Amino acid sequence: MGTGLAWLNATVAFALELAALAVLGWGGWQLGGPVAVRAALAVGLPVAAAVLWGLFAAPRAAHPSTAGRLVVQALVFGAAAVLLAWGASPRWGAAFAAVVAVDLLAAAVLPSVESPTA
Repeated sequence: MGTGLAWLNATVAFALELAALAVLGWGGWQLGGPVAVRAALAVGLPVAAAVLWGLFAAPRAAHPSTAGRLVVQALVFGAAAVLLAWGASPRWGAAFAAVVAVDLLAAAVLPSVESPTA
């Protein structure tokens, strides 16, 4: 049962990561300014988040560390929640942040889903 919940939580975590990237792109466009600036932010924010995630927070991160993972998660998910609260509704931002918090808490208490190495 614990392993099944861990896999479900990992799936939700992946969906939240993708949602955060989408919100960062949408929020970058919503920040306003000339079209070139809006386009640069809409592309640049999710790209920067993805690069940081790959370096520090991904399961096979280039520079794995607990502190780096936590900082990047806080930056990416926090920025997405703030942009969602600002651009859509404070309730949407708070709901996103709450789901992220529950998912991260569940990830801390559930068993790891990493596959064994051969």
